[in-house]
Amino acid sequence: MNTRQKTFLITGVSSGFGRACAIKALQEGHRVVGTVRKTEDASTYEALHQTNALARIVEMTNEKAVAAMVHSVEREDGPIDILIANAGYGHEGLFEEASMDELRRQFEVNVFATVALIKAALPAMRTRRTGHIIAITSLGGLTTSPGLSWYHGSKYALEGILETLGKEVAHLGIYVTAVEPGPFRTDWLGRSMTHSERSLSDYDEMYEPIREARRRNNGYQPGDPARAAAAILRVINDEAPPRHLVLGSAALDALAASREAFDTDVRRWETLSRSTDFPDYRQS
Repeated sequence: MNTRQKTFLITGVSSGFGRACAIKALQEGHRVVGTVRKTEDASTYEALHQTNALARIVEMTNEKAVAAMVHSVEREDGPIDILIANAGYGHEGLFEEASMDELRRQFEVNVFATVALIKAALPAMRTRRTGHIIAITSLGGLTTSPGLSWYHGSKYALEGILETLGKEVAHLGIYVTAVEPGPFRTDWLGRSMTHSERSLSDYDEMYEPIREARRRNNGYQPGDPARAAAAILRVINDEAPPRHLVLGSAALDALAASREAFDTDVRRWETLSRSTDFPDYRQS
């Protein structure tokens, strides 16, 4: 394991996984530049450590501001060794009730802002032939639940982008890890969640119990953000970090059930699937 001091850039350190990762990295002696949106959050963050906690105030959906922030970190605080893209939010709303504007906003924050951040940091990592890009996606990027269509869509998109990027930069000494947490006790169901207005009673019987269960379980999720942060720091120090890191027993169980259902469909329709090949096609 490499235990030298590293420079981290972590987005969204005012709460949730971003803050937990920042605290853990600071405890391990690293320099951690964290992004926030408000001056008071910057002061609160920098109070965590006299010298190693450095705040940047930036709106993550402003592509030019994000690029300028990344370049200033590289220039003033040192080469970025670890990038943790954490900023994002959830949207709750049934497909038919949620608006196109809500969909665009969800992708703007969860996908486009994350991609812009990575694109800003990647050239210097490529030049140095080293670096680790970590993005907090979600179990919701691997399996789905009713009422979260726009959120799942954004996370599935991010998963595909990250997995492809990892294959493109592996030969350059750069690692890419998608972190997929299940239910954790963060603000995701609180201030980090927006909601579409209900309007169609046809969905009440199916959806209302699900929505009520989400609200009832908020604050009682099994996942501990501090333990998640420790797990993320563990893979950062590993010589062969994973491309995917699923966090939490609930996430593992839900993913196993989802993959089993997917595999059942594939097996059931395998003959039909193969029937669409040209007759003279032969698998190598």
